[in-house]
Amino acid sequence: MDDYLLETRDVVKRFGGLTAVDRVSVGVRAGEALAILGDNGAGKSTLIKVISGVHPPDAGEVWLEGRPVAIRTPRDALAAGIETIYQDLALAENLDVGANIFLGRERLKRRLGLKVLDDAAMRAEAAKVLERLDIQIPSLRATIRTLSGGQRQAVAISRSIYWKAKVLIMDEPTAALGVAEQRKVLDLVRTLKDQGLGIILISHQMFDVFAVADRLAVMRRGVKVGERLVKETSPDEVVGLIVGSETVGAERAAVKPMS
Repeated sequence: MDDYLLETRDVVKRFGGLTAVDRVSVGVRAGEALAILGDNGAGKSTLIKVISGVHPPDAGEVWLEGRPVAIRTPRDALAAGIETIYQDLALAENLDVGANIFLGRERLKRRLGLKVLDDAAMRAEAAKVLERLDIQIPSLRATIRTLSGGQRQAVAISRSIYWKAKVLIMDEPTAALGVAEQRKVLDLVRTLKDQGLGIILISHQMFDVFAVADRLAVMRRGVKVGERLVKETSPDEVVGLIVGSETVGAERAAVKPMS
């Protein structure tokens, strides 16, 4: 038995006659980043939606901390400590930083016998998690629409960390960011690894993968066709796996544990 924090075991997901994910087994350890790569239609987005509870699997299991878990809805995933940050970030642009970190789980207080939002408490808690991650936001009163793309990504990450995520799934986290902001987000990923989270990274950016990932898995047409330690592969080999020019056979062999 491996020491995975989270893993999928022979997960299958079908949509009618289409098998989008076909017996895929992957795993991520605490303090590790696993990149899942593949061309459009490879099945990687469907796989992470199975893990995050958007699509219940048709077969196979998801294991967390050495035990099978039933993840049938996004609420199940959140309760298990699995947070997902999609490309749209799911932030409310008209609200400030604190309100977004507590979005859907707002802090309340009583005023004149009525329950009202406790904005001060939410901002204070937001400041703590931002400090923990060494994130600089000019003002916690600023609305999300006034922040840069990198700052918005940082707020989304902070929200996941505040709610005690064990596994963080990041879908194209540096998409549409400038070079400087890409670096900041990648630095955040390194910080999260240092703090013991398991990171699952979906990215088309080969630089991101080789900058922060420890292992990578390649999917093609719903099947995992390759798994490599990042330090033992190259962009050329990975591209070959993605497009199918590498001779890999039935890849399902396990990668040796990290030392």
